[in-house]
This record gives sequence, structure tokens and C-alpha cells, in this order.
Amino acid sequence: METNKPNISETQLQRSFIAEIKQKIRMAQYDALQQVNVRLISLYWEIGKSIFEKQAESWGKSVVPKLSQELQKEFPGTGGFSVSNLWLMAQFYSEYHNDINLQPLVGEISWSKHTLILMRCKNALQREFYIKSTKKFAWTKSLLIHHINNQAYESYLINQTNFDQTMAETRKKDAHLAIKDEYSFGFLGLHNEYSEQELENALVKNIRNFLLEMGNMFTFVGNQFRLQVDDKEYFIDLLLYHRQLQCLVAVELKMGEFMPEYKGKMEFYLSVLNDTVRLPNENDSIGIIICQEKNRTVVEYSLKTSIQPIGVATYQTTTLLPKEYRHLLPNEKDIREKLGDMF
Repeated sequence: METNKPNISETQLQRSFIAEIKQKIRMAQYDALQQVNVRLISLYWEIGKSIFEKQAESWGKSVVPKLSQELQKEFPGTGGFSVSNLWLMAQFYSEYHNDINLQPLVGEISWSKHTLILMRCKNALQREFYIKSTKKFAWTKSLLIHHINNQAYESYLINQTNFDQTMAETRKKDAHLAIKDEYSFGFLGLHNEYSEQELENALVKNIRNFLLEMGNMFTFVGNQFRLQVDDKEYFIDLLLYHRQLQCLVAVELKMGEFMPEYKGKMEFYLSVLNDTVRLPNENDSIGIIICQEKNRTVVEYSLKTSIQPIGVATYQTTTLLPKEYRHLLPNEKDIREKLGDMF
């Protein structure tokens, strides 16, 4: 007796159809959440505006606790109307409504992330960077906290790469954001003296924290990654993959100060990776040389003649940007242009 079993092609069509419907539902749910967020931010903006205007009319501060009490009584089970949150709404409106760059961004991320940026970042350009980065890279709140603690804004502004000269316009913006100038490996707990091999082993052992420090778009491929050229073997300290850039990322760890010859070795690795490891659908590989120290002028001259995309960074075991780097931050005009280029 024959059965009406679907053939393979029909089964594949059904799976494709079901997957398409699921994707539509996910997109609808995402759009709905986005709309809810925009409406909630809009509500908080209006409440903040009202409080700000009443304070400008010399109303006493006692009105806010009273407002909080009445709102929580009128809308039981609805969060967000605490005294502290109402004051944050007023501060949010006060500090953003006259800023032509921040004001259009108020609906881009959630309220909890906005308040985090509002409280932790006092500079308008710094706030703009974190708002745009949070949206662009879909940072969770914990990732946002991590990047603020590790001063991603400052590190991004002064990172040293040759991406402008070696990468296509469509890729170099994201690549700039993917490379820091300073990495914090404070989670390793290393002693004062250690070898490059011990550093590498410690990073692999703490791979989750290492990838978190590198950025949420990196995945781990391997350490001591073997390359073979004719009858000779070469080994890359760490090989990563960047999901957004869709390319392999070779990482070389160096004790002491950056040396110009490190650049030549990295160029060799990238050439071999592109010819023998890179898949047809992947972009050209990039390299990151991470040293304990670097002379910025030496790095600049070294990268000037390179035809391969390379970044040179330092690492330390604390989370603070070195004080001697602070004078390297660009002026406001240059920062504005840099943010405009990147987003």
C-alpha cells in the first residue's frame, strides 16, 4: 500500500517555508520591541521636560517625590516612576534637548542603557560614541559597562592602524572600531615577570574574558596556529575571526617595546593566511601586534609603508588609560569628524 510521504524536495520546501515564517515573526517581535522602546523613551522625555520646565519656574524639589507617589498609586505594577528615575528623566531632557547631535539619538537605545551613559559619561562626544556603538554593535548592558570601564572611547580615538591606506572604504570604518589602542589583561592575574608563552597560555585559559576585552564580534580560531610554506612551519600566536568584518585576525603578542621588524613578520603571516587559509567568501585578513610598550612615532613610520592592514596596540594589567596618553586625544572638531566617518 502506497503512502503519501513527501519527497525530499517537498520536505526541503516545507522547511524553507517554516524558516521564513519564523524569521518574519522574529522581525515583527523585534519591530514591536523597538516601537515600545521609542514610545517609552518619548514618554520619559516628555515627563523630564515637564519636570525641567517646572523647576525653571522655581517650583520646589518636593514636587518630584509627590509626583512619584501619585504615579505609582495611579499605575500600580508599572515601573519607572521612582523618585530617582524621575530626576534622571529631567536630567536626560536637560542635557540632551539642546544638543543637535544627541537629541536625535534619544530613541536609539533602551532607557537603562541611556541612564548608564548619562551617569557614567559627562562629555557629549563620549555619550554620542557609546550610544551609536551600542546600537551599531547591539551591545548588551553588561557589554556597555565593560566598554565604558575599559575606556573604549578614548582607546578608539587614538588607536594606531594603517586601515585608511590598506582597506576598502566599506570595511575600514568597522575595522577602526574593532581595534583598540590599549588592551586590559588585568583578569589574568600574572606575576610581575612572565614570558610571551605564559601570556599566551593565560589568555587562552581565560578565553572568555579575552574575547570580551577584544570585542563582542571576535571568535577564537586557535593558538599557535600552524602555517606551512614549502617545508617550513610558522606559528601565529593567536588566530581570531571577526564576524562583522568577515575576516581572519592574526594576533602577535610581544614582550617589551614594539620593534619595526614585527611589522614585516605580520605582513608575511597575513599573506600566507590570505593565500592558504582564507575562504573564498572571506575578506583579506588583518593583523594586530600587541606589545607592552610602543613609541608612537616608530609605529607611525613602520605602518606607513605597509600594504597589509595592521594595527599596533599595547596591553596593561589595569583598566585605566595611561595618563601620558590623555594629551593624544584629538580636539573637539577632529573628534566630531572621526565620529562622523565611523558611523
